[in-house]
Amino acid sequence: MEPPVLGTVMVYARDMQRSAAFYRTHFGFATTGEVVEGLIELQAPNGGACILIHQAAKSVKLGQAGVKLCFHVPDVEAFKAHALAQDLAFGPTHQANGYAFANAKDPDGNAVSISSRAFRSLP
Repeated sequence: MEPPVLGTVMVYARDMQRSAAFYRTHFGFATTGEVVEGLIELQAPNGGACILIHQAAKSVKLGQAGVKLCFHVPDVEAFKAHALAQDLAFGPTHQANGYAFANAKDPDGNAVSISSRAFRSLP
């Protein structure tokens, strides 16, 4: 099994538009600023990981739990099984618009996710 690629950094924000503007203005990320499926997507100017801005719940303490590393995998269930064999248990698999994802924590309690979003077929 090939190792997954870090393709997305999810940033939780109190003000999604303000955060998107920050990354667009200061780091050259491209975005329409449009909220689609609850997310604002920002593309890196020269390739690399994209940023997804997600509305932070009131309970989220930003600066401590404001970022989630999202790894692109074509098959969430297969990766979960592979990870479990290495003592990393992911939570339940969630279904979204044509893709699946599951969440876990790293040793320091930081959020990580595996997602097939990058591999979904769009109409």
